[in-house]
Amino acid sequence: MPELQRLRPDHAPALLSFEQENRAFFAASVPDRGDAYFTDFDARLTALLAEQAAGLCHFHVLVDTEGEVLGRFNLVDVADGSADLGFRMAEKAARRGLATATVLHLCTLAATEYALTTLRAAAALDNTASRTVLTRTGFVPTGEEVQLSGRPGLGYVRELSKGPKYGAR
Repeated sequence: MPELQRLRPDHAPALLSFEQENRAFFAASVPDRGDAYFTDFDARLTALLAEQAAGLCHFHVLVDTEGEVLGRFNLVDVADGSADLGFRMAEKAARRGLATATVLHLCTLAATEYALTTLRAAAALDNTASRTVLTRTGFVPTGEEVQLSGRPGLGYVRELSKGPKYGAR
């Protein structure tokens, strides 16, 4: 069973493989990271881990039993009880319900471990998979139209509760 883990330095090789192997798949639905991301991967990861240590972001990877990264689930721009959610799944792990289950789990962590009360997200209009995950996990469209690397998208929000139930609302 895949496990959501907080990003650590030892995830670097598996994370880089995940990004390289799925680059074309990701580019079909989310903005491409560009060549510099891969060239400067180690420095970028070090910077992300510093942001995480400072409490500005919470980065996670979904790993299988062999340690292969199947997905990334990040809470960024943490401030005043809220954060922005971003996620991506490996092509081979897509369409299995893993993203939905992991976002639900991350909503629980956001409320209980990180003391967040609100999560925001955005998805391109043509990114049906991400929009489906967001609505299945209790995010609602804000009506805000956003641009994601020149592509039209929608903003979403989810209020979190610290009660015993964290399922979709």
